[in-house]
Amino acid sequence: MISQITLQSSSAAPSAPAAPRDLRPPNGTPFSQVLETQLRRTRTVLFSAHACRRLEDRGITLAAADLTRLARGFDRAAEKGARNALFILDRLGLVVSVPNRTVITVVDQDEMADAVFTNIDSAVLVGAAPAAAESTMASDGPDPLRGGLGAADR
Repeated sequence: MISQITLQSSSAAPSAPAAPRDLRPPNGTPFSQVLETQLRRTRTVLFSAHACRRLEDRGITLAAADLTRLARGFDRAAEKGARNALFILDRLGLVVSVPNRTVITVVDQDEMADAVFTNIDSAVLVGAAPAAAESTMASDGPDPLRGGLGAADR
């Protein structure tokens, strides 16, 4: 046998529709500014304590332009679904965690001579800054990647 179930309502009168909520953060910061801050945070390149020690021990310093190039490398690797990668930046090899945007360790050119990198799924050749790459491509000089022909000869 099936019993009928009824919902009991409160004796209060039905309430009016809720007023639109103010979606601004409590401190009054505009949404666009909060969004930009969050995006900037996701573009940050982090270094593990081990990577920091390796950089310091070897006297390696990275310029702001290098960090920008690394950030672009992380973006490209993430687009391809990479998780753990080897980034080649000039004469450095950096093993990185792509989802965490973290450099795990750093090796210089001398150490890479006989190195074997394990537990990576991708390798990224971190290129020069875009402006430099564009000026190189427009060059009329020899192009070793295209059989030595300059832009004017193609």
